[in-house]
Amino acid sequence: MPASTFAAPSAAPSCEVYIFDSLPDLNREIISFVDSKMKKKVGRGECWDLAAEALKATNAKWNGKLQFGRKLEKEEAILPGDIIQFEGVKIKYEKGSVRYTQVLKHHTGIVYEMKGANQFDMANQNTAEHGRKVTLTFIDLEQMVSGKVYIYRPER
Repeated sequence: MPASTFAAPSAAPSCEVYIFDSLPDLNREIISFVDSKMKKKVGRGECWDLAAEALKATNAKWNGKLQFGRKLEKEEAILPGDIIQFEGVKIKYEKGSVRYTQVLKHHTGIVYEMKGANQFDMANQNTAEHGRKVTLTFIDLEQMVSGKVYIYRPER
C-alpha cells in the first residue's frame, strides 16, 4: 500500500485545525470556489464535477482523472481545500442511542472545514441526502471501518 493511501481503521491521517489565513493560496481559492457554488449544481451534478471544476477554475494542475494533485503522505496534515477520494469506505458512528452508517463506495469531495483530528466537513454533491447540489457532509475518519481514502493537495 503506498504511503499516501489511508486504510481503515487505524491508519487514518492525522490533522490539525487550520485557520483560513494560514492555508496555501490555492487551497483558499478552492474554498472560495466552493463557497460560490454552495446549494448549486456544479457541472452535471456528479461528485467528481465539483472537484474538477474547482481545480479548473483555480488553474490547478492535475491529470484530469482521479489524481487531483499531489497525494498526501499519511503523516501530513489534512487542510481545507484538499480533495478527498473514497473507495469502498464505510464509516459507523452513534449519536445518542441511534447508530448510523455512511457508505462512500466511490465518492469525491473537498475538505471544507476541519472540526478536529481526522474530522471535517466535506463539500460534495450527488448524495442521497441532498441530491446534485453542493452541500456539506460531516466525516469522521476515526470511525472508518473499511475502505481506502486518498487525499490530494492541489498544486499549480
